[in-house]
Amino acid sequence: MPRAAAASSINSDILTAIRPAVTAIANLIAKLVAEQVEIEVRSAGRAVRAPKRLVKSRRTGRTEIRKWTADRRARRVPTFVIEATGLDTKKKIVGKYGANATFEKGKPLPKAA
Repeated sequence: MPRAAAASSINSDILTAIRPAVTAIANLIAKLVAEQVEIEVRSAGRAVRAPKRLVKSRRTGRTEIRKWTADRRARRVPTFVIEATGLDTKKKIVGKYGANATFEKGKPLPKAA
């Protein structure tokens, strides 16, 4: 059993040697944590703004469309264009009046292509 005693002796020597370094590191960490806690406590007294919400609110009422262009981005055909032209799809309107034809409510129709 001399080996176990030798191994135990080496372990205790190592622990004795590194104990001051471990204690110094632990003290340094405790000091840094205490400083950070103090900073957090000081800043807790200040009013903190809540982050703005990035949610778009829906409008409750729809606005009336007064001008419409039959371009690539156009979605639905407004009722005033349907009533004025008698055509109900964007494809038919573009076929008759051409691409990018602009219709305004209360004004004459653009020239047919």
